Amino acid sequence: QVVAPVKMTFQIYATSVIPISAFFASSLWFGNTAYLYISVAFIQMLKALMPVATFIMAVLCGTDKLRRDLFLNMVLVSVGVVVSSYGEIHFNVIGTLYQVTGIVAEALRLVLTQVLLQKKGLTLNPITSLYYIAPCSFIFLFGPWYLLEKPEMDISPIQFNYWIFFSNALAAFALNISIFLVIGRTGAVTVRVAGVLKDWILIALSTIIFPESTITSLNIIGYAV
Repeated sequence: QVVAPVKMTFQIYATSVIPISAFFASSLWFGNTAYLYISVAFIQMLKALMPVATFIMAVLCGTDKLRRDLFLNMVLVSVGVVVSSYGEIHFNVIGTLYQVTGIVAEALRLVLTQVLLQKKGLTLNPITSLYYIAPCSFIFLFGPWYLLEKPEMDISPIQFNYWIFFSNALAAFALNISIFLVIGRTGAVTVRVAGVLKDWILIALSTIIFPESTITSLNIIGYAV
C-alpha cells in the first residue's frame, strides 16, 4: 500500500468525483486540441492565465474573497498575457479559444476539488486522484471524440506509436509523483518557482525545435510581466 486509503462512498463519488472528472476531461481535450492551431510557446504564455481563472472561479464559488491586492495582481497578469497575445505573429482565434476554455475548465476543476472534496474532509494526492478520477475522465473523453467525428470526411489513418504513447504516459506519471514528493519535502512555493523556470525553458526549447514558432519582443515582455 503506497498511500493511505480514502473513505470514498458512492454518494461522494457520484456528486463530487464525477463532476471533477468531467471538467478534468474537458481541460485535457480543449488544452490538447489547442496544439493543432497555436504554437507550444504561445500556449505556455496563455497558461499564465491559470491563476486569474482560478481566482475568478474561487470568488464566484465563494471559496475566496475579492481582495484588492489579489485583484490588482490578477489585472497585472492579464495585461501581461494580452501583451503576449498582441505580439504573437501566428495568432489564431480558434486555438486561443480552445486553450482559454481548457484553462477555465481546469480552474473549475481545482475549485470544485476544494468545494466538493476538501470540505468533506477528503484530500486526494496524485495516487488517489489517478485511482478515482482518471477512469471516469477516460470515459468523458469519448464524448468529444464521437460528437466531432465526421465519417464522411476523407481522413488518412493515424499511425499509432505505442512507444511514444507509453513513454509520455510514464513521464506524466513520474512528474505527478515527483511533485507529490517534492511538495512534502520542500513546499508548494519551491515547486511553483521550479514550474516557472520549467515554463521559460520549455518556451526557449520550443523555438529551437520548432523554428516556425517565432517569439517576438512583445511576447517576451508580456510573459515577463
